[in-house]
Amino acid sequence: MSNRLRTEIQEEEVEKELLIEERPVPDTPENLVTNLLRRGVVSTDAVTRALPFVFFLALLGMVYIANRHQAENNIRNIDKLSKEVKELSWDYKTTKADMAFKSTQTEVAKRVDTLGITEPVQPPQKLVDAEVER
Repeated sequence: MSNRLRTEIQEEEVEKELLIEERPVPDTPENLVTNLLRRGVVSTDAVTRALPFVFFLALLGMVYIANRHQAENNIRNIDKLSKEVKELSWDYKTTKADMAFKSTQTEVAKRVDTLGITEPVQPPQKLVDAEVER
């Protein structure tokens, strides 16, 4: 009896292995792409042939985006440099005004007074050679 039981068990296992489970095909959602591919308007062969063009369009899109980023970076740099130029222009104008103020006669007289140099009180005199007068 044990042999008969073993053979029955082995046969059942073989039958289980032979049975192919049929899984239900999942329903794909009805949308434009699946309808186009199923109904034959656009075949998979046509889609495959169009892939290089799609990749080319994707590459153009990436180049466009990179170009846009580069242009925005250039605009930011231009704004930053124009602000720096304005700031340097203000520094130049204040320094120029300060130098104009410090080079006036009264300011120069105040600064050299600490060195012991004084402003002459007599006007300058013209030196004339005695022989030239004759």
